[in-house]
Amino acid sequence: MENEPKLRGAGGTPGGVGEFLGGLAMAVAGGYLLTNQVTVTSGYWRLWGYNGFGLSLLPLIIGIGMLFFNGRSIIGWLLTLAGAVIIFVGIITNLDIYFQQTSLFNTILMLVLLAGGVGLVARSLRSHSGDSRPGRSHS
Repeated sequence: MENEPKLRGAGGTPGGVGEFLGGLAMAVAGGYLLTNQVTVTSGYWRLWGYNGFGLSLLPLIIGIGMLFFNGRSIIGWLLTLAGAVIIFVGIITNLDIYFQQTSLFNTILMLVLLAGGVGLVARSLRSHSGDSRPGRSHS
């Protein structure tokens, strides 16, 4: 009987499965409601008055060309990777993110669900093997 695996809860600690599932549900609901209120748009990608996207393609195109010539070219791989990173960062930095108008109650509800859910998930990862809160007797 001693070799039987013990039933483990959230995070490998005893107990806390209910807290974990409840917290996860709260965090997902709060995160969904919060991100549902956000509008994301993009503007023109300009770099010193020129088309910034076109300029960011140069390292990528040169790197790919070098890799077609020699697939083991370290400079080709570096240029290709740098070009991909530049394009990704350029797209992210040119996004305009707006929070849509909503009531204060809805905003507080979204934030409480998100923060409370994350708190419950974190609390569920602590061991629940005994009640070690101050003022509690173990009789």
